[in-house]
Amino acid sequence: LSGILHPYVNIFKHFRIEDWKKSAKEGDVSTYMDKTLKCSVFRIKGPVPANSYIQVPKNTSHSLGLTGRYFYLLFRPTPGKCFVVHLDVAAEEGQVVRISFSNMFKEFKCTATWLQFPFLCGAAKDSVYESTGKSAKCGLVGPAPTSVRWTCLMLDLQYTLTVYLNRCYSHLKSIKLCANMSVKNMFTSDLLLDPGVSFSEAKLMGLSSSQGTGSMPREMSFPVPKGGSWHDIYDYIKFPSGGTKLPFDSIQKGSPTSKTGCVSNQRSPLREESCCVNLSKPVQDRVSLIQQITTPKSVRLESESSSLHQLKQRSHRDTDNGGIHVFVHPDDGFSKHWEDGEDNEEEVIQLNPLYHSYSSCSPQEKLLPDPILRLNRIIGFGGLYFCTLVYPCHAIIVSMKISSNQQRFFIGHTEKVSALAFNGNSTMLASAQTGNHSVVRVWNYHGGNCLAMFRIHAHSLSCLSLSHSGSILCGVGKDSHNKTMVVVWNTLNVGKGGEVTILAKAHTDVDIHTMKVAFFDDTRMVSCGRDNIRLWRVRNGTLRSCPVNLGEYHSLDFTDVVFGENSSNQHDDDQTLFVSSRSGHIFEIDYSRVVIRNVRRLLPAQQQHAERREKWTFNSGPGIAINSISVTSSFCATGSEDGFLRLWPLDFSAVFLEAEHEGPVTLVSASSDSLQVLASTSTGNLGFLDVSSRGYNTLMRSHTDTVLGFSVDGIRRHLTTASSDGTVRIWNMDSLHQLYDFVSEDSPCSVAFHPCEQIFSCGFSSGIVRVFDISSAKLLAEHTQHRGEVVGLAFSPNGEFMYSADSLGSLALYDSSEEDHNVIRVVCNVAAQGTERAPDALTVSSDSRCLAFVGPSEYIVTVADARSLDELLHVDVSILDVESPRLDSALKVCFSPASTEHLLVATSANKILWVSSKTGRLLREVSKVHRHQCSSLAVSEDSRFLLTAGHNTVKVWDYNMKLDINSQVMFIGHSQPISQVNFTPDQLGMVSVGDAIFIWDFLAHPVDSLTDNCGVQFSHGMPRQTAPIPSSPPPRLDVSSFDQVSQAVQLKGKNLVRPDCYKHFIPRFKTSTAAVDPHVGEEGIKVKAVIGYNGNGRGNMVWRPDQGLLAYSCGCVVVVEYLHTGCQRHLHGHSEEISCLAVTNDAQTVASAAGSSNEQKSLICIWDVQKGTCRNAISYHRGAVQSLAFSRDDCFFLSVGDFSDPEVALWNSKTFQLLSSVRVSGPVHDAAFSPSTASQLACVGSQGVYFCLMHTRGVDVDLKVQKVKAPAQVGDVVLTALCYHMNSLLFTATNKGHVCVWDTNTQCCFMTWDADEGEIGVLLCRGNRLLTGSNTRWLRLWEVEAIQGMKPQEKVYSGQSVGTTVLLEQEMMLDGTSVSAAFDNTMDMGIIGTTAGTLWYINWSDNSSIRLVSGHKTKVLVPDESHFVTCSEDGSVRVWSVSSNELVVQFQVLNQACGCVCWSPSSTTDSAYVAAGYSDGTLRIFRLASSEMEMKLHPHRVTVTAIQYSANGHVILSAGKNGLVAVSSPVNGATIRVIRDHKGAPVTTIQCSYGLEGNEMWLAASADRRVSVWAADWLKDKCDLLDWLTFPAPAYIGDDSPPPSLAAFCPTDPGLVIYTGYGVEKELSYYSLAKKQIIKKIALPHWVTCFSLSPKSQLLAVGSKERVLKLVEPSSGMFQDFLQHSDSLQTCHFSPSGTRLFTVAYNEILLWEVLAFNSI
Repeated sequence: LSGILHPYVNIFKHFRIEDWKKSAKEGDVSTYMDKTLKCSVFRIKGPVPANSYIQVPKNTSHSLGLTGRYFYLLFRPTPGKCFVVHLDVAAEEGQVVRISFSNMFKEFKCTATWLQFPFLCGAAKDSVYESTGKSAKCGLVGPAPTSVRWTCLMLDLQYTLTVYLNRCYSHLKSIKLCANMSVKNMFTSDLLLDPGVSFSEAKLMGLSSSQGTGSMPREMSFPVPKGGSWHDIYDYIKFPSGGTKLPFDSIQKGSPTSKTGCVSNQRSPLREESCCVNLSKPVQDRVSLIQQITTPKSVRLESESSSLHQLKQRSHRDTDNGGIHVFVHPDDGFSKHWEDGEDNEEEVIQLNPLYHSYSSCSPQEKLLPDPILRLNRIIGFGGLYFCTLVYPCHAIIVSMKISSNQQRFFIGHTEKVSALAFNGNSTMLASAQTGNHSVVRVWNYHGGNCLAMFRIHAHSLSCLSLSHSGSILCGVGKDSHNKTMVVVWNTLNVGKGGEVTILAKAHTDVDIHTMKVAFFDDTRMVSCGRDNIRLWRVRNGTLRSCPVNLGEYHSLDFTDVVFGENSSNQHDDDQTLFVSSRSGHIFEIDYSRVVIRNVRRLLPAQQQHAERREKWTFNSGPGIAINSISVTSSFCATGSEDGFLRLWPLDFSAVFLEAEHEGPVTLVSASSDSLQVLASTSTGNLGFLDVSSRGYNTLMRSHTDTVLGFSVDGIRRHLTTASSDGTVRIWNMDSLHQLYDFVSEDSPCSVAFHPCEQIFSCGFSSGIVRVFDISSAKLLAEHTQHRGEVVGLAFSPNGEFMYSADSLGSLALYDSSEEDHNVIRVVCNVAAQGTERAPDALTVSSDSRCLAFVGPSEYIVTVADARSLDELLHVDVSILDVESPRLDSALKVCFSPASTEHLLVATSANKILWVSSKTGRLLREVSKVHRHQCSSLAVSEDSRFLLTAGHNTVKVWDYNMKLDINSQVMFIGHSQPISQVNFTPDQLGMVSVGDAIFIWDFLAHPVDSLTDNCGVQFSHGMPRQTAPIPSSPPPRLDVSSFDQVSQAVQLKGKNLVRPDCYKHFIPRFKTSTAAVDPHVGEEGIKVKAVIGYNGNGRGNMVWRPDQGLLAYSCGCVVVVEYLHTGCQRHLHGHSEEISCLAVTNDAQTVASAAGSSNEQKSLICIWDVQKGTCRNAISYHRGAVQSLAFSRDDCFFLSVGDFSDPEVALWNSKTFQLLSSVRVSGPVHDAAFSPSTASQLACVGSQGVYFCLMHTRGVDVDLKVQKVKAPAQVGDVVLTALCYHMNSLLFTATNKGHVCVWDTNTQCCFMTWDADEGEIGVLLCRGNRLLTGSNTRWLRLWEVEAIQGMKPQEKVYSGQSVGTTVLLEQEMMLDGTSVSAAFDNTMDMGIIGTTAGTLWYINWSDNSSIRLVSGHKTKVLVPDESHFVTCSEDGSVRVWSVSSNELVVQFQVLNQACGCVCWSPSSTTDSAYVAAGYSDGTLRIFRLASSEMEMKLHPHRVTVTAIQYSANGHVILSAGKNGLVAVSSPVNGATIRVIRDHKGAPVTTIQCSYGLEGNEMWLAASADRRVSVWAADWLKDKCDLLDWLTFPAPAYIGDDSPPPSLAAFCPTDPGLVIYTGYGVEKELSYYSLAKKQIIKKIALPHWVTCFSLSPKSQLLAVGSKERVLKLVEPSSGMFQDFLQHSDSLQTCHFSPSGTRLFTVAYNEILLWEVLAFNSI
């Protein structure tokens, strides 16, 4: 639920608690109407609280998964009773903690898994109880008082876990509300909400979700009488509390000073005021660690006047002692260590906020949330040091879970981690970093916190080892004289906060490569290195060593040492050491006697005659270097320089398992159970060998050198990187797996993904630019125009052009719309020379119009035309600061995506300049961006945030620089300078590269109806629902200077976000394919009737009552009906789902719009209604078409693109030539022409209302557009629908149920009212009556006559005197959300289309509704000659008349899905029966004549998947999902027999037929591609298996389910069985029962989803997922394709006479007339 959490999750509503399906109740739980709240609430009562409760979720093994920080409970304790509430909360470490509070608890109790808080009930104001509580020294714990009030309780779950258990909050797992209480609701949110502040008050005070606070949602608020105060009626209890009552660890009402007006007086929640305290050194270290991990350092603006001295002098009475603040001085060695990378000024470092302050003092505004970045994943591996599943990635230690690849991080080191060590039970981890003053950290491995940090006076610390108990730590490094230094520390008390002390230290001249503490004695160590193996011992504070006599082996280079079997019970005298060497020798050393027992050597393999390698042995000869060794009780593992991981028996007789790697194996480590062996290589690979299965799994691959640049494919979530190691790699951002690896002798420098295609380009140091196709892994193009290193590479956002720049100053333009990427133009000496601006020296504006770069000198920034490279503007940055003593040069440039006029320039003076890309004027600047120069910068797509990188740190800034503290800094982790940073295309993450690839979570709240400077709106920041479609910018015509729309962002090629309103059309996901239509007059079948209405369309029904014309869409077909005759006409021309319709006023012309496959433009068809022909076809909009409209005089025609291409196009309705077009800044949901003024039209969308005016100059027409935002009184809303009133009035509707009235002359809104509780998508005005239809299913009719007499100055808004102006006449609830409407001129009668697929005839005069067109999501259709029957997952079985296409009868079974249906063999209406199978395993038999259920059978325990009457009707055969076939009697309902041959696989088909000799036969086909054929005589109780067919198939690798297995008898030859299903080929197979073999195959282009054979001819109908209905003549192989359906075909059936064909797709039913056979 984290994706939908913002701003809150209504738990009761989301889990439908009243249904008790996802929640549980026990005991006395009931509902009643509360008089105070004036709504229905739940009451939980009982003598024992634990016996009466509400629990969410129902199954305790499931989890709510609610990640909101704050938990809100709206409840009232029962007077005189006790209650209990349990919250199960999950921590990030995986542990579940129960938080309980109750007025039964007398005191606070805390364990590792349970927190118990006493709850102190409040009482009514001025009551005796309240007075007693005030005078008491502690709150009154016990039963609730009689005057207890409704309470809004807020719990800070993050605070509670952090402070009391020192754990990180993850999510809320479950909730249990126990008696005795009344409860209205509960919800979670990341926002700190104030129930005492109304929405309008919050708006005036500037409270918004982006600042972390706001008012209570409407459905969660308590009612307050007019003139009353919320806090006088209700209680607001928050934990942590701002009150001073005791006990401290209790949940109670806060002090009166913080009760009212507290949250509302501040713009955002703040931390507590700081106070100075004295901390011990261990606490200082811990504070420094927590600050470094969780909270970036705060940076004050230069204008800030407060100083550290002033902060220190603050009075105690200004603080609450709630939080601990530590003031770090520059002369403190530990603090200075962290300040080397940033500003030298003194800083205040804070602990995690203990709780939010509610004081009324004016707070500083800063960037929220804090922190705004969280490290998610790292792609990288040091390749040198490794312990169990923990490995270093430069300065960060990564702990990775093998099963899920989930990572967690230990952050604190500032240089590369050079050594790691675990204690025996892996609870303590020690790490060391490189550098002149190496730092050692000791961590609590499971908790992830740093227990101690200390320095040693050594550099190049190369080895660490922790004793088995964790009390001794040993380290090896080099001292200032480059001598080897060994230090032993005492870490016994480090887990208890004690300090780390040095036990012993020694300097030696011997080389030490590896050193380890003995597991059986903490005072003993062993080491090995060049020319030596030594045993060490600590005694009396000194460290002494003893060498092993190596004899003739004294000159070997030893690489690793390990003890033998790790058994603490083994005596010291029996211990054995294994030592490896670079010469391939492995030594066995007697530890007690300090002598060599055995020496073996690893030799290269011997080649035999058959090129067969013998087993590895140890003999004389040249050896293979062994880099690492690991020994268990079962085997010895070695990692060698030849890239092999080998497993040996302990006698080293022969290798029994080996794995080859791409590079030398640098380290091996066997698990304690000897089942897995991990290995790392010098090429950056990390993996493990599973000993039992002998399989190898790669856990991580990484670059082995600096990552120079990257690019993200937002559609497929791929990441490409270029590295100094000479490779270009493609990564999956979710799994971190390496997908592709491109290796070149030439060094890659920069990379760029195509915005839409699976293509990327790469620039190399030689100047070559190569373009690769990832899907085919081939080189598309190679260009050699450059002579210097490629320092910049970019695609235009629309994907039409590619650009490259080199270090010698040349610039190239390519045509990326063609596969070979031809060079269009090369310009020399225009870019600044040098490589310091790589890899992102070029930036392209979001509208693909401008290209910016630094050049021709380092002081000049050039803006060029992106299509021609013609220079448009030069900006000299060196003269922008006249007071600077040195010339400022430009380093990096970046366009702002949402404001193309903003060009950001990073300079050498450590500034960022905002420059106008049109005038060159300096708009804004920020200085002291980083301590070092800015190496990369990026702007978020909504232009709310700026990202900068300097040296090895990342900063996030408020883009508009309007806060008191505009940045968050010190996001550390990189140990080397960062090469490039950027936001991910979905704006939910950030990527930084340098020494490794860091993927961060971007925690800023997504934009929720926030509008930036250019008026571009992005709805809800949700992940992209549809992939962006590449497009070329359409021709732009004149737009007035006051039009903000002209500055809109080009959304193509970016992460397109589906508008969060149902009004916007989104086509159903389906597979499309190309089909060849048969020639006119040669069709084998022809559509005769269409049953169904596409409820997924928007405005896809039109009606002209005067002419009796009704037109609507069903799939790809436009259905035209004349209601007075009842006849249908079908308009065929679209091949995709139709989105909307429009009709001229004379009803002679209908326009329809539908999308197109393969990312082509949408198709708009203009139909001549009388002739039924297409007059014109328009293909213009890139995405789907959202709306169509004709002007009142039918002279103009309007089309509006969807959110992927928000463009309004105006056409001449006679010639259908484009007159003008305007691209707007956000999605447009509806458009209409003014009925009173010919030149006026309007549109509404996510940004507001667009008033458009047509200016005609001869034959030219220009559109002038003025955008006006929705009135502030309705809040943050989206305008969804509009309609005109005759008298210069415009009505608009919102997604929150408001109706706004606008004066079109002044373009001002002067009235609003709440017309619905949900989103209004249908708005229609006729005369003085207004119609609204919404997603609450309500259809309402309003009287708006009084509005005409109002003056625009007399503004009336919701909650005022609206009731006297607008009257609700009538209302009606329909079966679904209203999506289309058409009424007569008096609004008395009309037609409404709903998402349920129903067209309703509405008559307001008698308040009646009649179904005109009724459809449902049909699953199966079975025809008879006069009727056909359909069934659906909604449990309905419907019988239709073939002649009239009308619904005859409907049988409905509640709470069950119907998946199969069949007719009885009798064809007469009086004796016709329908049998249906349901999801509960039952069969029901319905009689058509009586319209009643005759019998209910229950032969199955699982879902029924197939059903069929036998040929003579004596029995019913049915099959379940488990593969069992039941034979039942339709007379008495008894189950005659059960056939188990198909058990284990669902049966998909059952068919019955008569054999050649009149005997009855039947077959069953199952999902495992098996078909059984049976001969039966049911009267004699015989049923014998005739044949068993099994069809082979490869493993199915698709994301969806495989195609079904289908089989049928041939109608003309029952001895033939036709089969199709998933197999080696897509085909139909004809199997002969007599010959026992396949005699014929018909190849098909698609997998088959359904097929039917004509009973009277050779015709075969085949349906597919690609929506193609294929008509095949098997003997000749001829076929025809029909693409009338808009979704996958589910069923096709010929009628018994073969004259009709019925096809079903989703909710579309098409009846086809089968024409003459020879027409095919």
